[in-house]
Amino acid sequence: MTETSPRPLRVLAAMSGGVDSAVAAARAAEAGHDVTGVHLALSANPQSFRTGARGCCTIEDSRDARRAADVIGIPFYVWDLAERFREDVVEDFVAEYEAGRTPNPCLRCNEKIKFAALLDKALALGFDAVCTGHYAKVVTLADGTRELHRASDEAKDQSYVLGVLDERQLAHAMFPLGDTVTTKDEIRAEAERRGLAVAKKPDSHDICFIADGDTQGFLASRLGRAEGDIVDESGNRLGSHDGAYGFTIGQRKGLRIGHPAPDGKPRYVLDVSPVNNTVTVGPAEALDVTALTAIRPRWCGRAPEGPGTYTAQLRAHGGETEVTAELVDGGLRVAFTEPVRGVAPGQAIVLYDGTRVVGSATIATTTRRTAAALS
Repeated sequence: MTETSPRPLRVLAAMSGGVDSAVAAARAAEAGHDVTGVHLALSANPQSFRTGARGCCTIEDSRDARRAADVIGIPFYVWDLAERFREDVVEDFVAEYEAGRTPNPCLRCNEKIKFAALLDKALALGFDAVCTGHYAKVVTLADGTRELHRASDEAKDQSYVLGVLDERQLAHAMFPLGDTVTTKDEIRAEAERRGLAVAKKPDSHDICFIADGDTQGFLASRLGRAEGDIVDESGNRLGSHDGAYGFTIGQRKGLRIGHPAPDGKPRYVLDVSPVNNTVTVGPAEALDVTALTAIRPRWCGRAPEGPGTYTAQLRAHGGETEVTAELVDGGLRVAFTEPVRGVAPGQAIVLYDGTRVVGSATIATTTRRTAAALS
């Protein structure tokens, strides 16, 4: 049940109010599917207007989505999922930072909202598939099973944030932009040809529920001020902070150390400890990670058996790195061929076999190169 299905499907198109989801809905309708548009109201108190080019949950976005649906000629509804979004995405985001981890709310939203709450409701109402504007591909094999693959244009690929989808969810997922090898300007030009007013609308960025992009301010408003120490690897106090939750591993800016390190090189966050409210900093080479363990693996199809060699992606806009991985006691154990930096507990690791997404897991612990190896 994908965009390549030989028969028309009843499709629920998630329309954020942006250009990608509008073009995706238009393509699904043009392909002959019976499409209904839906905008997800994810904020309990939506603003009337967007802040700059951020966010996607305002009254203005809802109106943009409705106008696009009118032009396409499809029915349109607004579904209130604000409470579910608050519980599953926003509260999880705050709790993860409070625990010293670095979450990815986009993955959580895809897992819990768009392809759980939304999909479950769509199926209950008799829809065959949920359509979104993500750049990724669902491939149906000869035996009827589905695989998730990178988009044809890897520069716009968004399969990383979809790595939480299982085979059942992929069976009801439709990504009409996944086969597009084109620039964003050409997508906008297509929207303009279709008469969609969102053709020139700026893209949303960063975290949709933090409209001004100030993540530290958002966390402080919920977790409060909590002064603590910034220390070096030996425990020497170098400065202070207003809350360990405002830091993430690999961070360089905003450390407020006050004086340069003895070697004159910049310092980076190596560890965030919520237990004693301490942030540890050190040189860049101390960030080198050689292995990790990850929990809650989710497979885009059948789980792999035994150890295997894959490529891994560690952030939404990051590159790939070669790894060996295997399931151990229900978790994932991963070793890197070459050390990588900026790996933090709470992040997602997504495994690939070529362009195929094997699955994802949440990073629990990391292993760094020893001091002897660094010397």
